[in-house]
Amino acid sequence: MSSPNLHPMLNVAVKAARAAGAIINRAALDVEAVRISQKQVNDFVTEVDHASEKVIIETLLAAYPGHGILAEESGSEYGAKDSEFVWIIDPLDGTTNFIHGFPVYCVSIALAVRGKVEQACIYDPSRNDLFTATKGRGAYMNDRRLRVSKRTRLNECLLSTGFPFRTGDNFKQYLAIMADLMPRTAGLRRPGAAALDLAYVAAGFTDGFFETGLSPWDVAAGSLLVTEAGGLVGNLTGEPEFLDQRECLAAAPRIYGQLVPLLSKYSKFAGVDEKMRASDRVRAVSAAANPDVDESVDLYARSTVADFESSGSDGVSVEHAAVAPAPRKLTRIKRDVAAAPFNDPADSTGK
Repeated sequence: MSSPNLHPMLNVAVKAARAAGAIINRAALDVEAVRISQKQVNDFVTEVDHASEKVIIETLLAAYPGHGILAEESGSEYGAKDSEFVWIIDPLDGTTNFIHGFPVYCVSIALAVRGKVEQACIYDPSRNDLFTATKGRGAYMNDRRLRVSKRTRLNECLLSTGFPFRTGDNFKQYLAIMADLMPRTAGLRRPGAAALDLAYVAAGFTDGFFETGLSPWDVAAGSLLVTEAGGLVGNLTGEPEFLDQRECLAAAPRIYGQLVPLLSKYSKFAGVDEKMRASDRVRAVSAAANPDVDESVDLYARSTVADFESSGSDGVSVEHAAVAPAPRKLTRIKRDVAAAPFNDPADSTGK
């Protein structure tokens, strides 16, 4: 149902998001019957992602055939190629949560005009929560105006994040980040859907969010919700041009200002001195966690994730996409030190 209070383009986005949500909710009734494919290690896509994306694109282009499309599964295959209006779509953010029956996932739709996000819609079908924003008109959850948290002390704040899950992700750097933040905050959470994480920052449910390895469709809609709710969004160094930079930090202004000094050294855009500080911190945290391993022998900070079998012990069939195997990366240790078993901290957001 359209609302007379929403911008006409946002009304169309809401219609598309609800149509996708209906597909997702029907599939959630028998999630074990959903066909699953694997784009890469720990990165899944389902027939529900594709069906949701299809109905979103059809709805948007029926109303605005001259607009462009940037979607997670189909990229720029549909829509106009040279339009100043581009819809940025994640049909099911939190796919891994969805296929496990963990009810934290959403539909995310944003409209960028000349590269700037002006309309945003995030729909949580499992809770029937609708988050919307139009640039200059504020952010809303259902009919309630949103404002970011009023907390000003970092030690009182709850932050959300995402853990590394792709082959080659720097797990040790994330452990160092957690070591820096956990003693300074009221807690870290890892819900598993970046778009919903940003919506929750806008709503004040959490005080901040940070993650790396993100794509535009993960953060486009949520970033407008945060700024229209009075918050700040940027990369880990605090720079506002972040949409295509694969890292995101969002928080209430006072908390944002406290997080940037803690996280900036871990940004890929940090200066040389900052990156050296980050490397020293990673080594220190790793040494504290593994006192029997000599870090001076260049223990690799990056680790790989073992591939899954095509059929797991639970009988769920996984169709592997044609992805070249990642090269094996070895950990070098002293010969007289036994290698400790590797407990993989990787988790999947399914983005």
